Amino acid sequence: MGEWVGGCLLGLTSEMKLAVPWGHIAAKLWGSQQGPPVLCLHGWLDNANSFDRLIPLLPKDFHYVAMDFGGHGLSSHYSPGLPYYQQNFVIEVQRVVAALKWNRFSIMGHSFGGIVGGMYSCTFPEMVDKLILLDTLPCALDYKELAPLSAARSPAHPAEPATPQELENLLTYKRGMIEHMLQIEASQKPQRVLSPEEMLQGFLKNNSHVGEECARLLLQRGTTQVATGLVLSRDRRISLPEHSIDFVSRDLLVHFIRKLQAHVLLIKAMQGFYNVRRENDADKEALNLVKDILKSVLKEWFQYTEVPGNHYVHMNQPQRVAGIIGSFLKSSTLNQL
Repeated sequence: MGEWVGGCLLGLTSEMKLAVPWGHIAAKLWGSQQGPPVLCLHGWLDNANSFDRLIPLLPKDFHYVAMDFGGHGLSSHYSPGLPYYQQNFVIEVQRVVAALKWNRFSIMGHSFGGIVGGMYSCTFPEMVDKLILLDTLPCALDYKELAPLSAARSPAHPAEPATPQELENLLTYKRGMIEHMLQIEASQKPQRVLSPEEMLQGFLKNNSHVGEECARLLLQRGTTQVATGLVLSRDRRISLPEHSIDFVSRDLLVHFIRKLQAHVLLIKAMQGFYNVRRENDADKEALNLVKDILKSVLKEWFQYTEVPGNHYVHMNQPQRVAGIIGSFLKSSTLNQL
């Protein structure tokens, strides 16, 4: 067991590597393996260190496993020629769960990790008893672009006709992913080698919502030491999240949510993100629509709360969400749907 200092675990309980066909999936473990399991899923381009400051503040009688998605952190990159699609990450979750021989467990997902966790919970509903969403939604809803594909209309949320350009964006995302992957494969350009300070400052410049201490944590697991400095260890085939995410219509979202057998906690950061595509971030309608659907379908099984902070509040100010998550984890789930 590690040493607790300043609310952080300085030494890990243990590290784990699980064999997969392309290499291994790495994970960090806290707590007794006899405790109820909680799988922690990090956000896009992050890694398992995303939960280093939060988990020490959560109830100690649970078993927390924070995995690195493929191509992130200490996990192996996918085999050459294979793309990073959302469904692949859902499959990774099932691989980890099968290897750990879990029959039922909870999921805590931040950002993209919440979308993966949400899709897993709808696909394998009998496996998940609690779903915790940290500034994210259980599915990526593109209500304007996908509304015309939906036959049903909600009076409270009438559909707006999508323009040809909006519909074309869906294909643009897929094309962008393919072109980026092929470009990276064809490129002979070596990775940039930076000093630790250059790496830190570059990270902070590109991720202004992450504090310096949290940036150091993510870089600790997200970089590799070479002879002349540091290089990012993530797979360069991974680009914009919208290139890999599966957007769903309202009808699909309702159908998915009805499959859930989990209690759901959604914690929204007041200064967080509201849309996968950041250019639409001021538009909160997708959040409000998903909230309405979750409340309508799950009723008392859905809990929503807002906390001050940005998209990384679970890292920057973990004490703001720890109590809410702890109470939710310890709440009874005897009455299943």
